[in-house]
Amino acid sequence: MKLTEQTESVSHEAALRNRRWLLIDAADRSLGRVATRAASLLRGKHRPEFTPNQDTGDFVVVINASKVKLTGAKASDKIYHRHSEYPGGIKMTTAGKLRESKPERLVETAVRGMLPKNRLGRRLFTKLKVYGGADHPHSAQKPHPVKL
Repeated sequence: MKLTEQTESVSHEAALRNRRWLLIDAADRSLGRVATRAASLLRGKHRPEFTPNQDTGDFVVVINASKVKLTGAKASDKIYHRHSEYPGGIKMTTAGKLRESKPERLVETAVRGMLPKNRLGRRLFTKLKVYGGADHPHSAQKPHPVKL
């Protein structure tokens, strides 16, 4: 049996040339919906030339992170942990307090958990830009709005 079509892989340079800037407005949107869409766009899963081991995704700008919606009782029940690396140095904060103080970190943490846990994931995460308000410094890149 002979294969008639050959699968072609995309070179790294071609993937870098095809990158775009996309804009997600998180106002009155669920945190999980925003994060899954952003992670998928960062990885490049919406493109026909998607390759799991290459950075074929786009840059993603998320605005209005302070207006993201937390469903149910997550504002008071969901707890984020971090550690100072000293004995007894665990620090805990709820999602509601984190949304008030650092809303960018709320979205960043959700998206980071959906990316691969390796070098590629760390490189993909640098293409995510999150802002609490409606203003962002990336207007020169002319980001295209994305519907959720």
